[in-house]
Amino acid sequence: MTEARAIQRTLRQSARKVRLVVDMIRGRPVGEAFSILKFSKKGAAVPVRKVLLSAVANARVKAQLASERLDEDHLFVKTVMVDEGPTLKRFQPAAMGRATPLKKRTSHVTILVATKEH
Repeated sequence: MTEARAIQRTLRQSARKVRLVVDMIRGRPVGEAFSILKFSKKGAAVPVRKVLLSAVANARVKAQLASERLDEDHLFVKTVMVDEGPTLKRFQPAAMGRATPLKKRTSHVTILVATKEH
């Protein structure tokens, strides 16, 4: 079984929002996952699609280095993880000379693609 992964670190979107997108593609074939992400209205679909594209490219390179033949139609999304990244802490002016804290959250996206055994 050929496996390859791609990781996107410090994506400037909260992990909660990215997980909504990632849950739609978990366990699906790569072609179907691309079409789901392409037509999704969520903003997180664009960076997740880039990570998936990178994982497929990594699988292609890994197969070439091992002198194996890779059929990309048999690739599927094996594992997808979204973890919280570092939070950027900022302050915004508020009424009466005060300041309110803002938490700008980030996330780490990891996608693992693999070929199905026949």
